[in-house]
Amino acid sequence: MSDVMIEARDLTKSYGAVRAIDKVSFQVRKGEVLGFLGPNGAGKTTTMKILTCFIAPTEGTATVNGADVWDDSLAVRRSIGYLPESTPLYTEMMVLEYLEFVARMRGLKGPDATKALKRAVDETGIGDMLARTIRELSKGYKQRVGLAQALVHTPPVLILDEPMSGLDPNQAIEIRDLITSIGKERTVILSTHNLAEVQMSCDRVLIISKGRIVADDTPDALVATAGKSRFVVDVKKNGKTESEVREIFGKVKGVDRVRPVEIGRDELGFEIIPTGDEDLRAALFQATVEGGLVMLGLRREGQNLESIFRGLTTGDAPTRKEKRDAASSAAASKTAAPGDDASDGEEEEDADDESSEDEADTKSSDTKKED
Repeated sequence: MSDVMIEARDLTKSYGAVRAIDKVSFQVRKGEVLGFLGPNGAGKTTTMKILTCFIAPTEGTATVNGADVWDDSLAVRRSIGYLPESTPLYTEMMVLEYLEFVARMRGLKGPDATKALKRAVDETGIGDMLARTIRELSKGYKQRVGLAQALVHTPPVLILDEPMSGLDPNQAIEIRDLITSIGKERTVILSTHNLAEVQMSCDRVLIISKGRIVADDTPDALVATAGKSRFVVDVKKNGKTESEVREIFGKVKGVDRVRPVEIGRDELGFEIIPTGDEDLRAALFQATVEGGLVMLGLRREGQNLESIFRGLTTGDAPTRKEKRDAASSAAASKTAAPGDDASDGEEEEDADDESSEDEADTKSSDTKKED
């Protein structure tokens, strides 16, 4: 018997001419906690609404616990506990009253309802709050009550949309520990912007950008694949534009990507990703001098999930396919005959590519998608 609890196959959702998600495919296995990441408007919530049968896909399909979202949506809903970003609570009710209502809505009665409620209350640690009115609870306890309603019917799958949004650090730690504990017995999809939480609590990371999956791996594997280091360079403007300085560093041998970072008004900062593990500090310093720039800072840093996420979702980092294509192109170029007068043309192409990337970034920032 397969241990795949959730499978999405070419999910596509269009709103008029805008595609919120485009051929999204992935699997989540039993007992796995999946971190679902992406910037606002990337398609996270749209994907989760399809999986929970709130909306139907335009194309493609998905199965949850063996049930298809098209053919048996009721079975899908019975298999899922869902906590949307806006916690669905009737704040005028007492906690116990609300959970009893949820149990009835889930078809639980008598001893079965009592047993299910006790289990959900114990799992979420809200036993002391049962006689309190929901509106009196702190944000952290409201989130716990929201988790309890998602757990009442003992679903094998949990889908949580920004469960730690608006929580203070202590409350966030409590909810994270709770999700980690719950995830030992269930399949969990956790949508969040908090990358640190994903690294600490998720077995796998799925990153979506502009409606497409751009990364799918464990947090450690993503960091390892992206490279072990990056370089951050600060220079004085000295009349140079950002694109001019970016081009200077982009021509350094061993540089894969150059992207700007926010620095002071009279300075320009760049994050430089190498093609491999080589130390580029000497070459970057030399390029700074030869380019007539004044270097104010140069440091080498390890890659982290935040920088990888930023690169993948702003178009400044290559996807796995792009990396494989680049490696193939590099291998092919080594076999080219020496002495070909092609370097000038390549430099002109690099400048054109840089200009195209800037135009694409500008266009993508103007495009808004409904998430």
